[in-house]
Amino acid sequence: MSDVTNKNNKGWLYSEKVKEHFLKPKNFLKGDPKEGEFDAMGEAGSLACGDVMKVWIKIDKKTDKIKKFGWQTWGCATAIASTSAFSEMLTRNGGLKIDDALKITPHNIADYLGGIPPVKFHCSVLADQAFKKAVEEYKKKDE
Repeated sequence: MSDVTNKNNKGWLYSEKVKEHFLKPKNFLKGDPKEGEFDAMGEAGSLACGDVMKVWIKIDKKTDKIKKFGWQTWGCATAIASTSAFSEMLTRNGGLKIDDALKITPHNIADYLGGIPPVKFHCSVLADQAFKKAVEEYKKKDE
């Protein structure tokens, strides 16, 4: 059985929203970001376990909103979809304020995707952890 098909290797195993974000990821960074393009980076996961997520954030210092969120993920369809969906959640409607963005939970990411299998829930956790590490780095630089 593949990661994305049902037990008969036919059809799509996950929600249409997961499929959308897996096949057409939002805010994905091809290659390394340009110097000054982002304010901070966070990383979570391990190649040993199979999923690694790197995220970059650009913050509007006047409004404390996330102006830009870029990411790269090495992993399964759910890992890619989770990071893509999270990026969309953070940047829609002009971006969330950092404090509001930090209130988003891995469960919120999974719900936004229309649900993910329990065995894949760690993917939404890794997206959240990488973002929180980027925010920590941003706040350290801003001190």
